Amino acid sequence: MSAETIYALSTARGRAAIAVIRVSGPRAGAALAALGVAAGLQPRVAKLVRLRHPASGEAIDDALALWFPAPRSETGEDVAELHVHGGRAVIAGVLAALGKVSGLRPAEAGEFTKRAFLNGKIDLTGAEGLGDLVEAETEAQRRQALRQMEGGLAALYDDWRQHLIRALAHLEAEIDFADEDLPAGVERAAIVEITALSVQIAAHLDDGRRGEVLRDGFSAAILGAPNVGKSSLMNTLTRRETAIVSAIAGTTRDIVEAHLDLGGYPILLADTAGLREIDETEGRDPIEREGIQRARHRAENADLRILVFDARTGLDSATATLAGPDAILVANKIDLVEGAMPSLPLGALAVSANRGDGIAALRDRIGAEAEMRMAAGPAPVITRARHRAALEECAECLKRALYVSSPELRAEDIRLAARALGRITGRVDVEDLLDVIFREFCIGK
Repeated sequence: MSAETIYALSTARGRAAIAVIRVSGPRAGAALAALGVAAGLQPRVAKLVRLRHPASGEAIDDALALWFPAPRSETGEDVAELHVHGGRAVIAGVLAALGKVSGLRPAEAGEFTKRAFLNGKIDLTGAEGLGDLVEAETEAQRRQALRQMEGGLAALYDDWRQHLIRALAHLEAEIDFADEDLPAGVERAAIVEITALSVQIAAHLDDGRRGEVLRDGFSAAILGAPNVGKSSLMNTLTRRETAIVSAIAGTTRDIVEAHLDLGGYPILLADTAGLREIDETEGRDPIEREGIQRARHRAENADLRILVFDARTGLDSATATLAGPDAILVANKIDLVEGAMPSLPLGALAVSANRGDGIAALRDRIGAEAEMRMAAGPAPVITRARHRAALEECAECLKRALYVSSPELRAEDIRLAARALGRITGRVDVEDLLDVIFREFCIGK
């Protein structure tokens, strides 16, 4: 446990009914005493107290104080919590008073959770899940983060690691005690075990990156020729004036983004510049050229392409080249069609961004595509690039272990595979990762 005692506001800044200030470390009890809280608080029982400035004795606020003695606390250290009134002056007064207590300092971003990890209260995947839970904006993100925070990923990776350690122990026993009367087929049994594990890890990696997509958001790009109503469609889908709408073709030059929550899944919707072929000899605005380049780049990287065309003129060639399994064709401006509706490409949705026709069906279709890519199955999913990199390293080590002829080399590859899994949960070699992981957290968490 750390010799330093830290403190911070653990709720959001701004005026509110209640604010929580947390203190963690060996001088947490002394901090309570310095603010006028009498000794003898019952663990995990709230008590109404009057907080006073340690130097002047002036009353600051009436608060609820809670005491969590080590090791049964979130950080594994002595922890005190003060539930004060949420006015800015009250919060500032309590924090200033804590700053006058000897041996206390303000916490850094993520330091409470980092201490919980260092004291064995949580593993790295659980800490990352906690960070994702704080940042979750949709129900699906919340469910995934909570599952990871509660140890779903850690349990899976620790189980795999234990299998590798057992296989390694059997191999090393056969290497070190070759002259002893060991059971027959020890090495063969280890090979069978790591073969089965290789199959499981390969299946885990082949998940379409659904966990990472859910964590970061499903990217959907609205694409099409100039003046087909892309910006109007963007505004209708988001139900607000997100993009500028004009009758002048080429109004949108840069990418305009907005977040949607469809069925609990996070959608990052992007309006893009109108697509058209530009002759190199044509003296066009260089800003338009850049906008078209950005639109094409977004089309290449989007999880879903929403290809919009004018129902009156049909699908243009520049937009048609982007059609495929990850695209939805949208015939817009059906409210301006005179007479019979023209024939539309198979599967195209007919909508009117101005009148609202077909918008509900389009939203359902986008939501269904997102759910197909992000819906969680019974097993936990990979949520971060560092998890994937470590798993790929593990899989490569196991692949080598299956084909080497030397038992010593096989044992070394299995050892490296186990270390790669251990780095995901923080069991081994993670010191260089800690600052990167915990700096993403807010102050007071």
